[in-house]
Amino acid sequence: MMNSVDKRTRATLFRARLNQAMQDSAMTQSELARRIGVDRSTVSQLLGGSGARLPNAHVVGACATALKVSADWLLALSERPESISDLLATSFSMSEAPRALIDEQIFEWHREAKGYKIRHVPATLPDMLKTTEMLEWEYAPHLGRTSKQAIGASQDRLTWMSASHSDYEIAFPLSELRSFMTASGYYKGLSRDIRRAQTQKFLDIHAQLYPRLRVYLFDSHKLFSAPVTIFGPLLTSVYLGQYYVTFRDSARISAFTNHFDTLVREAEIPARDFARFVTQLSREEGL
Repeated sequence: MMNSVDKRTRATLFRARLNQAMQDSAMTQSELARRIGVDRSTVSQLLGGSGARLPNAHVVGACATALKVSADWLLALSERPESISDLLATSFSMSEAPRALIDEQIFEWHREAKGYKIRHVPATLPDMLKTTEMLEWEYAPHLGRTSKQAIGASQDRLTWMSASHSDYEIAFPLSELRSFMTASGYYKGLSRDIRRAQTQKFLDIHAQLYPRLRVYLFDSHKLFSAPVTIFGPLLTSVYLGQYYVTFRDSARISAFTNHFDTLVREAEIPARDFARFVTQLSREEGL
């Protein structure tokens, strides 16, 4: 916080930051004067002197716009030189979410976050835990003739993600697993053979990767979560269906992390009991 500095110090910082911004943008005094609509001598006065007087708000704002920095930074009211629009552009974005398994954007985020803990609430069952047959059943109707290529490419990426040095925490509703086991709701029409093989895949991956991969089941009657992935401290992506909404500012990433931690803390089935519960539920359904 720098809003408690006296006027003389603020004026000194303004001159220093104005000079720094001009150097960073390779802008001469004459060019800045032309852009803000003043004489070159006025710019010289802004950069020189040792008094406590600051220019008026119009001049400060014009300088900030011309140099693509924030007026608050020039006036030593902020330590961030970016403008508000630039801050928003880097902290919040939307991108298309194609119905294509692990698309290139998601894969790029995973590569960017390699080595960090990745927390994930999937829209259905977690893609990285699915069998080829399950992926084909789920995605082939949407991908048509390209489904085999898309699934093959996605499995390569899922294999990379599984072999990376990231820790994965996955949380999804207990009701989602029950719907899958009973072939009801979203999973209506899913054959017993696919469900049986998929159940075994759950158990095999859990045995292979736990505790680096931890799966939690929460009660959707008590808690709700939109599909979201938190890529360590780097970014959070919320899945809306056709779009990803992505946040990179630390405050929002922290808020989503706290939300995920609540899902883990309140989980009906903790990660250590996931395999036991899957085995029990599959036996109840005759799988």
